[in-house]
Amino acid sequence: MSASSTHLTAASLSKIDKAVAKYPSTEKQSAVMAALTIAQDEKGWLSPESIDFVAEYLQMPAVAVYEVATFYTMYDLQPVGRFKLTICTNLPCALKGASVAAEHLKSALGVGFNETTADGLFTLKEGECMGACGDAPVMLQNNKRMLCGMNPEQIDRLLATLKVSGGT
Repeated sequence: MSASSTHLTAASLSKIDKAVAKYPSTEKQSAVMAALTIAQDEKGWLSPESIDFVAEYLQMPAVAVYEVATFYTMYDLQPVGRFKLTICTNLPCALKGASVAAEHLKSALGVGFNETTADGLFTLKEGECMGACGDAPVMLQNNKRMLCGMNPEQIDRLLATLKVSGGT
C-alpha cells in the first residue's frame, strides 16, 4: 500500500500531520500513538491495513507500529460496538464496587468481557487503572469519556441513554 493512497480522509491526514509537526522532522515516528488514535477514530478500529498505512505514512517499520497497537488497550484490533465500555477492575475500584458493577454490566448487556452485543451497540472491556481511584468505580466510554461512581443504578441510566442515542 502506498502512503499516498487514500486509506484515511484528508481531514484525518491533516490531524496526523499536525501531530507529526510537534516533533523534529527526524522523529516523526514519535506521533505514532496520535496517528493510531486518529485512524481508529475514523475507521472505528485498527485493521491490519490501517496499521500498515500508519507505519508507511510515518516511515517506520510496521512491526514497531504493531508493537504499540497491541500493547495499549485503547487500540481496538477488531471491530467494536458503537459504544465501547471499559470498566476498571483493579483493586481500588474493586474495593469500591467495580466487581459488582462489572457483573451488573455483563448481565444488563448479556455479554462478557471482550464481547459485543448482538445489535452491535456495546462492547464490554475490562480495563486497568484509569488514575481516578477516588471516583471508583470508573469506566471509560469509547476511550474518551470518563464515567465515575458507576454503581448499578448509574450504569442502568447510562445504558438507557446510550441505547436511545445509539439506536437512531
